[in-house]
Amino acid sequence: MRQLLLLRHAKSSWDDPRLSDHARPLNARGRRAAMGMGNAMRDLGLSPDIVLVSSARRTLQTLEAISPIEGTPLIEPMDDLYLTTWTSLLDVLRGVRETARSVLLIGHNPGLHDLAMALAGAAAMAGDGPLVRRLAAAYPTGTLTEFAVALPWRQLEAGGGRLLRVLSPADLPGAEPGDASEATA
Repeated sequence: MRQLLLLRHAKSSWDDPRLSDHARPLNARGRRAAMGMGNAMRDLGLSPDIVLVSSARRTLQTLEAISPIEGTPLIEPMDDLYLTTWTSLLDVLRGVRETARSVLLIGHNPGLHDLAMALAGAAAMAGDGPLVRRLAAAYPTGTLTEFAVALPWRQLEAGGGRLLRVLSPADLPGAEPGDASEATA
């Protein structure tokens, strides 16, 4: 069984209108939330072998804030993960080396949210379980989903993951009001 972790970047800053979208940094609340998510990941024993991270500044800063990651994973910043579709994200995951037991992908909405729902599968998404309802409702900044994957990475497809966890900064002790409010990229 393999583990797939999908993490949306933490809350970013819109303070400097001269910056390109790719260059936008995390804001202070985003940095705090990402650090909290890193602590939660360590507490839960989530330690990926490989981290695939969008080359955008806010995703790289999210990775920095959740670090250290136990076991010193291979980290691959990728331009192809920047604001792409769920099908493109799935193609990237299909290229992961088969010896990897756990992968963390840090990216952006809407592609990341769409990928999470696709991996859960249409049958699961039509269900009424609390995790599925939560996943279907939104994928706020800083949200982490965990999937168990039985197939080899190269065969990963829609419906190929079993949703195990949905965790957002708003779930953490000391969460700030609005930690689950950002629904845009």
